Amino acid sequence: MSAVWLQIGQCGNQIGQEWWQIVTGTSNREADMVFRESNLIMGKQGRGNNWAYGYHGVRSESEQSLCSRTMESLRKEAEKRDFYGGIVLFHSLSGGTGAGLSSRLCEAIREEYPLGHILSVSVAPHQAGESPLQHYNALLCLSWLQRYADGVLLFHNDEVLKRAAAPLLRKDAPEASCQVSFPSMNAYIASCLAGLLCPLKIFTSQSGVSVGMEPWELLRTVCPMPAFKFLHTAQASTRGTVFWDSLASSVLHPLPRQSLAGNPHQSTAVLAVARGPREDAFLANPSLVLRKLRQGYRCVSWNPFAATYWTDAASLVAPGRHSLTVCANHSSSADLLQRVEQRARAMYESNAFLHWYWRHGCEEGDFEQAFETVRSVLGDYSHLGE
Repeated sequence: MSAVWLQIGQCGNQIGQEWWQIVTGTSNREADMVFRESNLIMGKQGRGNNWAYGYHGVRSESEQSLCSRTMESLRKEAEKRDFYGGIVLFHSLSGGTGAGLSSRLCEAIREEYPLGHILSVSVAPHQAGESPLQHYNALLCLSWLQRYADGVLLFHNDEVLKRAAAPLLRKDAPEASCQVSFPSMNAYIASCLAGLLCPLKIFTSQSGVSVGMEPWELLRTVCPMPAFKFLHTAQASTRGTVFWDSLASSVLHPLPRQSLAGNPHQSTAVLAVARGPREDAFLANPSLVLRKLRQGYRCVSWNPFAATYWTDAASLVAPGRHSLTVCANHSSSADLLQRVEQRARAMYESNAFLHWYWRHGCEEGDFEQAFETVRSVLGDYSHLGE
C-alpha cells in the first residue's frame, strides 16, 4: 500500500474502526488487531474542545508531544514502503484533538513530505451545536486544511443523519430499526469511504496486488485545482436486481440545490464508483448514469470531462449488494464554510471565549489569517461556473 492511514481523536477512531471492519470483513475486536501496538499513540489528557490546546499541545516536559510521537511513527511506516504516496487523515472539525492536533499534523506532514499527498476525511458538527467552541475550531481547522491538504472529503453530520435515516423511512423497514444512532452514521461514512478508496481492479497489477493508488487517483480526478479542495460524497445501495440510474436518483435526491444566497450550486468534477456483481449492467450504458449525474450536480460547462466513473465487481457494502458512491467537487461545501465563518466572526467580534485560545498560545493573527483564507475559498466557489 502506498498510503498511510491516520485516525485522530474519538471521531476519527470510530470512523476508522468502521472503515477497517468493512475493508477486512472482521469484527470490531479483530479490526483493532490490524494496527501495530507501537502505532497506538495516546496522551494522558484531552484537549478540552480547544483548537489552540490541540495545536500547541501540553506545555510540559513530562509528556512528550503527541505530534512528535505521531511523526516518528509516520516516518517508520513511510520508510517500510517501497513507495510512499501520501496519507489519509480521519478527524472531526469540532474538537480540540480532531481540529487542533490534525491541523498541526497536516502542517508538519506537508513540511516533512512535500511531495506526498494529503487527503483529509473531515466530519463537521451538527449545525444546532455540539460545543460552544465548534465554530472557532472548525474555522481554524478548515483554513489549515485549505493551506496544507490536497483534498478534503467533507461530511456534515446533519446531512449524514438524513442519508443514514433514509433506508429506515421506507415502508418495509422494521419498526424497531427506525432509529438513527451515531454508530449507524459512522457506518454510512465508512461505507462511502470504502466505495471510493478500497482497491479497484483497474488500479491493480496483473499479479493481483494493489499498491493503493485509489486515494491519489481520486484527488487527480476531482481536485485538479488547488483553489477547490472540498468534496461532497454520497452513496446509495440496493440488494438484488439493480437499476443504476435509480441509484443515481437516490444519490441526487437529498443533494442541496441552492446556496444560502439562492444561487444554484455547481460542480467542477464528478466521480461515480459502481460496485457489485452486476457491474456489466453499468458498463453496458454508463452514459445514462453520467448524464443524470452531470445534470443533477450541474457540472460546469468549461470542463468537457466533468463526469467519469470507476467500476468493480466486488461488493464491499454487503455480499451481493450493489452500491453507487459519488464524489463531487460541489459548491454546496461552501455553505458550511459560510455558516462557520459568519458565526465565528460574530463570536470573535464579541470577544467570546477568546481568552481560552490566548491561554494556549493562539494569537490574533491566527484568527485573521483563518478568516481571510475561508473568505478566499468562498469567493472562488461563488465564481465556479465562470
